Amino acid sequence: MNKPLDPATIGQPEPPKEPRRHQRTATGYLPEKTEDGKEVWPRGQESVWKSGLRAVETEETSITKSIVHHVQTTIARQAYNIDEEGAYRAIAYSVRDNLIVNWNDTQMLYTRKAPKRAYYLSLEFLMGRTLDNALLNLGLKEDYQKAARKLGFEDFEELVESERDAALGNGGLGRLAACYIDSGATCELPLWGYGLRYHYGMFWQQISTDGSQVEAPDPWLNHANPWEVHRPDVSYLVRFYGHAERIGDSKAIWSGGQEVMAVAYDVPIPGSYTRNTNNLRLWDAKPKRGFDLNSFNAGDYEKAVESSNSAEALTRVLYPNDNHMVGKELRLKQQYFWTAASLADITRRFKQLGEPFSKFHEYVAIQLNDTHPTIAVPELMRIFVDEEDIPWDQAWEITQKVFGYTNHTVLPEALEKWPVPLFQHLLPRHLQIIFDLNHSFLQAVEKKWPNDRDRLTRMSLIQEGFPQYIRMAYLAVIGSHKVNGVAELHSELVRTTIMKDFVDFYGPSKFGNVTNGITPRRWLDQCNPGLSSLITETLGGDKTKWLKDLSKLEGLLSHIDDPAFQKKWADVKLQNKQRFAQFIEQTMGVKLNTSALFDVQVKRLHEYKRQSLNILGVIHRYLTIKSLNAEERAKVVPRVVLFGGKAAPGYYMAKLVIRLINNVAKVINADPDLQGILTVLFVPDYSVSVAELLIPASDISEHISTAGTEASGTSNMKFCFEDLRYNHQYHPTSLEERSPALAVVCKVIAEGRFGDGSIYEPFLNTIRTGDYYLVSDDFDSYLEAQKMVDTAYQDKVSWVKKSITTTAKMGKFSSDRAIMNYAEEYWNIEPVKLN
Repeated sequence: MNKPLDPATIGQPEPPKEPRRHQRTATGYLPEKTEDGKEVWPRGQESVWKSGLRAVETEETSITKSIVHHVQTTIARQAYNIDEEGAYRAIAYSVRDNLIVNWNDTQMLYTRKAPKRAYYLSLEFLMGRTLDNALLNLGLKEDYQKAARKLGFEDFEELVESERDAALGNGGLGRLAACYIDSGATCELPLWGYGLRYHYGMFWQQISTDGSQVEAPDPWLNHANPWEVHRPDVSYLVRFYGHAERIGDSKAIWSGGQEVMAVAYDVPIPGSYTRNTNNLRLWDAKPKRGFDLNSFNAGDYEKAVESSNSAEALTRVLYPNDNHMVGKELRLKQQYFWTAASLADITRRFKQLGEPFSKFHEYVAIQLNDTHPTIAVPELMRIFVDEEDIPWDQAWEITQKVFGYTNHTVLPEALEKWPVPLFQHLLPRHLQIIFDLNHSFLQAVEKKWPNDRDRLTRMSLIQEGFPQYIRMAYLAVIGSHKVNGVAELHSELVRTTIMKDFVDFYGPSKFGNVTNGITPRRWLDQCNPGLSSLITETLGGDKTKWLKDLSKLEGLLSHIDDPAFQKKWADVKLQNKQRFAQFIEQTMGVKLNTSALFDVQVKRLHEYKRQSLNILGVIHRYLTIKSLNAEERAKVVPRVVLFGGKAAPGYYMAKLVIRLINNVAKVINADPDLQGILTVLFVPDYSVSVAELLIPASDISEHISTAGTEASGTSNMKFCFEDLRYNHQYHPTSLEERSPALAVVCKVIAEGRFGDGSIYEPFLNTIRTGDYYLVSDDFDSYLEAQKMVDTAYQDKVSWVKKSITTTAKMGKFSSDRAIMNYAEEYWNIEPVKLN
């Protein structure tokens, strides 16, 4: 099971790891001392390390020279005290040097050619680890492995794995953004990303002794981040609060309030097998004046640093809880801070072209990733009207041509809304602009449908009530020239449900679809090198061809009946399972049966994602196996059921499901009758780097969300590079015909088989009464689907063929295809290749 957590450590930084039995250094280990005090360096490396760069210049490669240079100068260390962390940093800085050269050349190319640029605004970028991805994209991994060995670090993968995840996102939205900027560089598009530099990323998830999730801070910036470039020369003042005084019909002067400095940190984003290197610019918040000396001298020490603390809190934490007014205010401040700084930067870059603002949309395209950056619409209007003296109607025409909006949900309760009083307090000028836009828009609606008061109420940017609310999705729609969903079915639902009135008003041409995709570099080549090598060998020996055109994977189908190819494919899967099993044994102390079917569900914990349906099905499987005799148990298809994902800190029901999963696992894994037949694990602190181990080891991915609640399911795309994917379809049954099997499972939980049953009563009641997420309706058919999986897994040849077919048919779901779709149909930008 998960290793018990000492309550005294909850919320504290992770303790340092125990030292190795021998202290590792860049030469392998500390130099030995002879009796007369002389140092003896292992493997004859004294000339490399002790003599420093002079020896390297004549004896080693330029890469080795670069690493040694960064050891001695950038991190100011010597060979005898270089540990794993120091070696990682030196290698990372060396790799960054390559990125920076390409980055500078790419930006110079854009400056010289002045193409139209696209900017991707996302409040989350779930980047994961950078070193391995950068080396693969640069084509330098093998060279750096050799250099590391020359310096005594035999296990290069161990260095790679020492990197902290940059967890600047919660899940699919942030990971999608990371895939898109990777693909933008790979496709040689002039595309930048803009986000926030959170000091604390997605929380560190721990599991306590009773199976509950406990959140601890994730101070991922505690160590220097080699992958960012601090740009103190790029900074902008962002205003909050104050008052807005109108001048004439459309202009206003916004003054007073609080001013916060937005300072840029750049992260170079390399393309794959190209020198093109784009940029992810993250904003950090700093006070306009860091220290109030008068307050300090007067003895008021708290007031002396108050403004500093208030400003820096803006980028302290990813997505604070928004279940109280303070949290809501901070989140809205984050959204405006980031979009205002980004638009100031984009506008400054445009002005350098010397073109009139009437051509702004000919050089700038901005994509709103969900509703979080929607405040950019009135902010660009404020810049145009208040600062650049552009007439209102012309400013609005340009604004609409600049923005595109990607919708990620059709759930009305998930569409972002902000209370008008909060907006009035925090962003008074933007509230004026939104009300003015709404007035003009409703006049146009009234003209098209006279006297249709219901329609006006439905389409208004302002939801009436006490208080009034601003509908940010509607603002994004009217402020954009193009609106898209992220899968064919989802985009159709957008058009026919939540945006139907707007489709009627604007016409269907404004509403399109861009099916999401994932990058095959990270999710196949990087995390599954065995499969990548096999595909390359099978398709002709040049992986760059299929990695940059995933449709070429269909060439695998011509080998699907070759027994030798089938065996190689199955061997890769087994090796991936063994690798993941080793990770689990090292981190959780649990041994996995690698011949078992690995059944995986990893995503944010949410009732609509129905991890509950999965664990209830596991309990049913457990009860069924327990009822069998020894001979019958021997015929059961063995399973390892793996859960992973984090619940929002304030989401009680999701956290209760995590607790149930862990306590079910505790019982099942300790039962001698189930050893090797059924193992259940909740993998704590699921992250990109954990996914890179788990996904290649999976046999099936459970994608069992309530029908109509998931936009595209990019997590499943990653699994489809691997094996069988099944989607459970909803077949409704009446509440009077509830599942007898589920009733037994709920009874067993309530009776205390997995700990105090009363703890789970709130969860069980969600199924007994109402069952909003249709667990009871789908339970029996879910069990039937699981039986089909068991049957299919027993036919090993057929299973391997299914796996090959699934991977071969994944070409459409490359983020390269998706980003080119945006470039050609939404942004009107073209590739600009760096020679």
